Amino acid sequence: MPLVRISHPAGMTEAHRQALSDGVQEAMESTIQVPPNDRFHILTEHASGLIFDAHYLGIERSLAWVAVQITLRKGRTVEMKQALYRRIVENLATDPGLRPEDVMICLVENDLADWSFGKGEAPYVR
Repeated sequence: MPLVRISHPAGMTEAHRQALSDGVQEAMESTIQVPPNDRFHILTEHASGLIFDAHYLGIERSLAWVAVQITLRKGRTVEMKQALYRRIVENLATDPGLRPEDVMICLVENDLADWSFGKGEAPYVR
């Protein structure tokens, strides 16, 4: 049930945007047990407004910097999260060709009662 938000620079092709979504989805499926049909992604391009420190923590970022925010139910182990981070970076390096330094990932955890997928209902707490 994760909700994925990917913020990226403007001007990417639709194939590039699809590769971002596919790479994150595959990583979630293979590392944190997200089912294949559980895909809710919001991709937002920014002509301006992506403000970041190009050198924070000694990581050299370029103008191709992408932020991936995943809101998901709490309960994954630290090891699962670290595997997710590695797999996302590996996938996005392969396709669409992002540098690992240009991928920031942030997880936001919540509970079952925090989700409504439609109809104003919380299906996981019935």
